[in-house]
Amino acid sequence: MTATGAPARVIGVLGAGTMGAGIAQLAAQSGARTLLYDPDAEALERGLAALEAGVRKLVDKGELDGDAGAIAGRAEGVSALGDLAACDLVIEAVPEVLELKHELLGRLSREVLTRECVLASNTSSIPITMIAAAVEGRERVVGMHFFNPAPLMALVEVIPGIESGEAAIELARATGAAMGRRVILAADVPGFVVNRCNRPFNLEALRLLGERIACVEEIDRIVRLGGYRMGPFELQDLVGIDTGSMVARSFFALGFNEPRWRPSPLTERMVGAGLLGRKTKRGWYDYRDGGAYRAEDPPAPTAGGGEGAVAILGTWPVAAALRVAAGAAGWTVLAQPGGADLVIDCDGDGDGPRAILHHGADLAGEVVGFHGFPPLAAVELMLGRSVDPALADRAESFFASLGLHVARVGESPGGVLGRIVFQTINEACFALGEGVATAQDIDAGMTLGMRHPRGPLAWLELIGPAHVIAVLDALREVHGDAYRLAPALRRLAGGSEAHNL
Repeated sequence: MTATGAPARVIGVLGAGTMGAGIAQLAAQSGARTLLYDPDAEALERGLAALEAGVRKLVDKGELDGDAGAIAGRAEGVSALGDLAACDLVIEAVPEVLELKHELLGRLSREVLTRECVLASNTSSIPITMIAAAVEGRERVVGMHFFNPAPLMALVEVIPGIESGEAAIELARATGAAMGRRVILAADVPGFVVNRCNRPFNLEALRLLGERIACVEEIDRIVRLGGYRMGPFELQDLVGIDTGSMVARSFFALGFNEPRWRPSPLTERMVGAGLLGRKTKRGWYDYRDGGAYRAEDPPAPTAGGGEGAVAILGTWPVAAALRVAAGAAGWTVLAQPGGADLVIDCDGDGDGPRAILHHGADLAGEVVGFHGFPPLAAVELMLGRSVDPALADRAESFFASLGLHVARVGESPGGVLGRIVFQTINEACFALGEGVATAQDIDAGMTLGMRHPRGPLAWLELIGPAHVIAVLDALREVHGDAYRLAPALRRLAGGSEAHNL
């Protein structure tokens, strides 16, 4: 196989379901002759209809140039594997059953395709090296993991297996780029880049719910206010709670019982009850009436009206952000507690009535805990033992005067959003340190593949490693090795930039 750097010109897609039809649409849009294979005639007809409708919608919206009929006409349906003989790239998008992938790709490699044809799998969970085991010419097998819906998600992960050749990798990357996708290179590990780094988004939310730090609705609301398009429980309902359970079990098994990836018994309880999300009309939310399943998020308070003096102590980025916001809201900002009407302590080591940034500090006595981090949008309040309710109200009024949403949650280092974001940062640092992907590709994967407001390493640069490490260390002391710190993250405390690791 010769590396040319050119994209595939004849692309076969195995499976005419949602993902297969979407990938075939991208292939046709890239200018390639596209052969969509499915032995089920009705499925094939539906897939081609979906492809044509998708192309027309993009053309009508002005997001795709050209004649919709001509673009869709590059795709044709085939019902026999032998019809794929002219392909120089075949992408399988069949169900996640290893035996089925082995049967189809093995037969194609032995009986139909030329030795030059590259075989790619859209798998999201099966190691590429395992899939290649049944193929004649393992050097031509790679992963090409698209995201659903493929025509709208601007990302593809290219995953080399142990024996993948450079020519196959290069063809896959060039084809992904020709489809208009951002191509990131990922190691052949559980979840590759995006699904692995996104593990804490759901798992940490389930832990927070199990510890009764906040309810489902409040966790989702806090996450949305942090800039995410959807909360973790909304997402679980959309994907299917049973699907999430299978993925969680697979990760845990492939990771040899890695504590960070331990599945939640709350998920299994929902599956056992048949409450699987939107597809059963009930999951974490109730969809049976066909209307809105949750209340609209309230608007942020109007910033301003600050009266008096506030001392904001600490050296972390969150302290600096609070000083700027407080000054803009009309507060007199002091560097020392003397003369202050309220003390906001981001170091957590002062005495007297104050609001302490909760990253492991003891909240006993006349303190109210809070957690937030830049860019500031919301703050979570946690009440210490025997706290004066008037102090809690005063702290809440202060944060609201900065134009911040305020939520009251149970006591936990990092609160709700901090735990989810910091564990995502930690998982990304594990992946970075293990060479799964570059820092730039990890961040691109999370923003483009999961639509996070920013990548985990961009979060880290905003928040600062000292803050993240303090919260995770405090959580590990309470909850164990699920919060074990990534060695690469610990190194950042020495002053390295995340993107220079």
